[in-house]
Amino acid sequence: MADVKVFIVDDSAVVRQVLTEQLNAITGITVIGSARDPIFAQKLMEKAWPDVIVLDIEMPRMDGITFLRQLMHEHPTPVIICSTLTERGAEVTMQAMNAGAVDIIAKPKVGLRQFLEDSKTLLGDAIKGAAHARMDRMGASRRATPATPKLTAESVVVDRSFKPLAATTDRVVAIGTSTGGTQALEYVLTRLPRTAPGMVIVQHMPGQFTAAFAARLNTLCEIEVREAKNGDRVIAGLALIAPGTDHMLLRRSGAQYRVEVKGGPLVSRHRPSVDVLFRSTAQSAGPNAIGIIMTGMGDDGAHGMLEMHDAGALTIAQDEQTCIVYGMPKEAVKLGGVDGIVGLPQIPEIIAQAPSRMSYLRTNGHS
Repeated sequence: MADVKVFIVDDSAVVRQVLTEQLNAITGITVIGSARDPIFAQKLMEKAWPDVIVLDIEMPRMDGITFLRQLMHEHPTPVIICSTLTERGAEVTMQAMNAGAVDIIAKPKVGLRQFLEDSKTLLGDAIKGAAHARMDRMGASRRATPATPKLTAESVVVDRSFKPLAATTDRVVAIGTSTGGTQALEYVLTRLPRTAPGMVIVQHMPGQFTAAFAARLNTLCEIEVREAKNGDRVIAGLALIAPGTDHMLLRRSGAQYRVEVKGGPLVSRHRPSVDVLFRSTAQSAGPNAIGIIMTGMGDDGAHGMLEMHDAGALTIAQDEQTCIVYGMPKEAVKLGGVDGIVGLPQIPEIIAQAPSRMSYLRTNGHS
């Protein structure tokens, strides 16, 4: 298989040098060029077009967002934003995600060289994942992590030897997504009525971005969307998005559902982890839950979805045709924990109707 060709656009000579050295050392990746600003980059890329572009936001002559929008209009190409994080930077970078960026890498203001050297695997995984993104799906509207022992949800969600819950008419919806998920979530959540059941969501992205992401969605949706805080109650018309720094678990207290936001090790190489959310949802809600796994690289959420399925929850996977990266849904399907495979346009309808597993299977002709 040919190497993934990468082009770096950043006004920092240090960033360009270190990124080039680190990425060229990764098997399967070749940096074919770099530039200090988008105008210079365009001239160089005309000679050899890259598979993936690593792009800064604040640069002279043309900013990264303007370049990104132009790029998506003229020559759609997977773009990874590699940007310094400030409060303003988080908002601007969310604009970049909305404009079509595939992934975000957060670089610090200090200790930059060491960060880039330490994050070699993170950057490589993100680039390889971006190379498989279906750019024809980006207009329809994580994060990768360093190689570490791949823990399971057991490390965060202990087995409480819970008894299966009785089915009720109340529903809670748990959603997991990664690469391409910002666009997919916007598509889904903006089409939900205020009466939609309460939702708990894990989207792989850096911690500095989840609050800005939730705030932006809140301005677009009929439902309320916000970053989750420990102890928040899950209620109809509300979507809680896990902070990018912590796991989020669903807990039941009497007739109410609340979220627990906590630290802990990386699970399935992520924090927050979809597996952690889904496993806790299986334990706390059982047949009263709907689990939805959407576009994303890797297999986070596949095992948790199987646990939800076995606990009697309705489990849905986004189909390959509408995924930007058909990774997480594919792995969930392979494990046999999925009741239905549907296109992105069908997901808002399923959430709004909030069917039980049995009623969904009967309606869709399953035994």
